[in-house]
Amino acid sequence: MLILPTKRCGIKENIKTWFIFARKRKHQNIMKITNQIVRYLVGGLFIFSGLIKLNDPRGLQIKLEEYFEVFASDKTEWGLASLSGLWHFLLPYSLWLGTTLSVLEVVLGVHLLVKYRYRFSLWALLGMIIFFTFLTFYSALFNKVTDCGCFGDAIKLTPWQSFSKDLLLWALLSFLLFQKETDTEKTVWKIATSITSTVLAIVLAIWAIEHLPPLDFRAYRIGSDIKKNMTYSGTPKYGAEVYTFTNKKTKGTESTPKYAGKFLDTNTYKYKSYEKPLLNPEVNPKITDYRVSSPEGADVTQKTFEGKKLLIVIADFKNVDVKAMKKINDLARLLEAKKIETMILTNAGSEEFDKFRHEHQISIPYYSADKVVLKTMIRSNPG
Repeated sequence: MLILPTKRCGIKENIKTWFIFARKRKHQNIMKITNQIVRYLVGGLFIFSGLIKLNDPRGLQIKLEEYFEVFASDKTEWGLASLSGLWHFLLPYSLWLGTTLSVLEVVLGVHLLVKYRYRFSLWALLGMIIFFTFLTFYSALFNKVTDCGCFGDAIKLTPWQSFSKDLLLWALLSFLLFQKETDTEKTVWKIATSITSTVLAIVLAIWAIEHLPPLDFRAYRIGSDIKKNMTYSGTPKYGAEVYTFTNKKTKGTESTPKYAGKFLDTNTYKYKSYEKPLLNPEVNPKITDYRVSSPEGADVTQKTFEGKKLLIVIADFKNVDVKAMKKINDLARLLEAKKIETMILTNAGSEEFDKFRHEHQISIPYYSADKVVLKTMIRSNPG
């Protein structure tokens, strides 16, 4: 809009009017550019996050199951265990729930980029980020689930990093909603883009569920060396030691590099924690949770690396493909003649496994391992 001076305006008033107009126009341009940058940033981040999860829906399923199981047994002041019925109800639907949320992340992110169903998409994404913020804050506060799974196995974030990321997204989405922009014209290409992104996201999810992740970032991916991944990839470098104590009188915490001096006064101070921070965390082992034990409880992890072995993974017996057991038995007998030892790794107890073994005539020895680790290693059951 062009503002022209009236006949009564002098030169001074005319210049003043133009300055006001210029400042207002400049402010509008800055806000428009800022809005565009934030919109592309948020949309792109949600698309990236959704695609990473759709690359491995089974991995997200494992993570959601971990959350629901932790919530069902929660003993913190949050009292989430009082809703144990809800968490147990959601457990069987973890794969469906995770896949749906991931598809929505991609589609709604695309909607932001092309400004299709703009206000609805912003509110939907805000609702999703509130849900994710709750999960990550719980993980960070109580250190229950140490990896949120926000970016799958591609990018590992600590609970507090995940929570900070969610808070940032919350702020950016609120900024976009505050601008009160509305949908632009619903053109054919925008509708086609929305439908295409939905179909492609669903196809990617189905493919990844039925097969292995197209881009496999797991430490147990095909071709990886489990024993090597359990060791440091370089020389670890540590920072100064830090002891943390709780002051019984003030209820506050104090840190010190030495366990000495006033902190020896047990009437005033109570030992809380010790930390020697790793300065180069990139050298950390990629696998830290692979442990195998015998039915008697003895650690036989190293035994799994000795000689020629075939490991049969049965994460649980509820969803096991029983038709595959006959082929596994035949394979085990064939390998036995070739001096190759077969071991079953399972999370089941001895009574449950003995019952399963008698039903399917299994003579293969079994060993125990963590269920989450087994599901991460091999997605089929058995595998």
